[in-house]
Amino acid sequence: MKRIISVLMENAPGALSRIVGVFSQRGYNVDSLCVAPTDDPSLSRLTIMTHGDDKVIEQITKQVNKLIDVLKVVDLTDGAHVERELMLIKVATRTDAIRAEVKRTSDIFRGSIIDVNGSNYTIELTGTSDKLDAFASTMAECAEIIESSRTGVCGLARGERALRP
Repeated sequence: MKRIISVLMENAPGALSRIVGVFSQRGYNVDSLCVAPTDDPSLSRLTIMTHGDDKVIEQITKQVNKLIDVLKVVDLTDGAHVERELMLIKVATRTDAIRAEVKRTSDIFRGSIIDVNGSNYTIELTGTSDKLDAFASTMAECAEIIESSRTGVCGLARGERALRP
């Protein structure tokens, strides 16, 4: 089962490495990782997407929480949350028909064409991981994908819940 874990940690050298080390030491995979400073420059927020059952996630959460750089750990998938990911994808657009289909597909998925070249388009798309996967699959059917880049999942709990020290 897909899990999104959010970690509030000190913005210090080696902190990220120690947290990811907890995953690798136990043989768990990190599907995506997104980290940046918060409104307080001394703190960073790390969002990790992984897969595991409740027992595995509980074990990881407890181990990460023991680390000295970590202030708080929350499994966002336990409650209502919002998640987003950004994808940039470059596709070949060698003919007018392909360009029209790429534009139509981008519009359907609410993507934005942010760079146009004589032979390719670069498209920006935000949404859930499932939406981005669906877009990439659909785009592969109508145009050649030259390259793509994704940020990894970023998420927040809905309502009053918040990750604060």
